[in-house]
Amino acid sequence: MKSERDPLPRHIAIVMDGNGRWAQKRKRPRTFGHQAGQKSLRQIVEHCGQIGVPELTVFAFSSENWSRPRQEVSRLMELFLRALDKEARELDENDVRIRFIGDTGAFTPELQEKMTQAQARTSKNQHMKLNVAVNYGGRWDIVQASRAIAAEAAAGRLSPERIDEAIFNRYTALPQSPDPDLFIRTGGEMRVSNFLLWQCAYTEYYFSPALWPDFSPAHLDAAIAEFQRRERRFGMTGEQARIEAG
Repeated sequence: MKSERDPLPRHIAIVMDGNGRWAQKRKRPRTFGHQAGQKSLRQIVEHCGQIGVPELTVFAFSSENWSRPRQEVSRLMELFLRALDKEARELDENDVRIRFIGDTGAFTPELQEKMTQAQARTSKNQHMKLNVAVNYGGRWDIVQASRAIAAEAAAGRLSPERIDEAIFNRYTALPQSPDPDLFIRTGGEMRVSNFLLWQCAYTEYYFSPALWPDFSPAHLDAAIAEFQRRERRFGMTGEQARIEAG
């Protein structure tokens, strides 16, 4: 798949949608779908590592998900807590670095500690980066970056005239990451759902009808193949973009 003419995305972002509907089709509780979704995530992370995608960011729990039924949210947190130790161990064994982005202060101290431990355990890994967005929202990201910049300016450490896109980006949730080249949403819905709004200004979008538990490495390969067929112009003409790409 990888070649000079058809490069792999440096960074893929995924909205993992469809767990609940997948379970309902099978007349099972929605949490059954979330369990199945964990298995799909494991497969996709492994496949990204195998084919050479260096960074993956997944939307695990949005800031809007707190409005779901309390029982479902509670069960989600329980699944997350139980999975963290095992997943961190496997990620570490495969040289994958995990990082959690979002307003993690809203979670229980126990869950926050587990996330901190997972990040510390994998912090030196270099083969691949996995960013897990939890209690995250794109607007929240922009607002918290704006607050931090305003505080720096008020303290006299940053001149407002110096603020540009590069400086603003330093205060966002993914300051060290390239912008996603490819944004995938599963489940058939065609919206971004407040995910990585700042980072996806020039990202290529791909919407898959497959529900997340059914989303396989073959589906990911199809999305990447579609990405490789597109001409990314970044505001230039097609000819300029081809010259720029070499």
